[in-house]
Amino acid sequence: MEGGCCTSSTSTPSSTSTATTEKRKHSRQQNQEKPYRGIRMRKWGKWVAEIREPNKRSRIWLGSYSTPIAAARAYDTAVFYLRGPSAKLNFPDLIYQEDDLRDVSAASIRKKATEVGAKVDALQTAVHASPEDNSRVLLSEKPDLNKFPENSDEE
Repeated sequence: MEGGCCTSSTSTPSSTSTATTEKRKHSRQQNQEKPYRGIRMRKWGKWVAEIREPNKRSRIWLGSYSTPIAAARAYDTAVFYLRGPSAKLNFPDLIYQEDDLRDVSAASIRKKATEVGAKVDALQTAVHASPEDNSRVLLSEKPDLNKFPENSDEE
């Protein structure tokens, strides 16, 4: 009976290589879907960020963003204030501690992280907007028919 116990836990070389291949496939898929730590993509394309509170099961919601970079920057801000300079960041060179966040409550961390994420999201969206997109918006505006036309010829 003891021999049967030991042989079932031993893996063959072929099963080990299959498991390694599966892990590689999974990690490649995960890198495509989740390019940064602490974020994920919703089915409809928005990127969201959240972080688990230390020593608790609850999470801090950090917001929903158009770009993965904005969500990652929001996460970086939160993790920096929660764990300090030793935290693993997505963009370690871009963290900027503009003030000493004395209140490390979930609400204050959420507020700070969403501010950073919103700024980055606005910048990223503006960078990716082409001049053609802006001209289409201007042309698609319908004139107000209740206003009289302004003519410089009339006195």
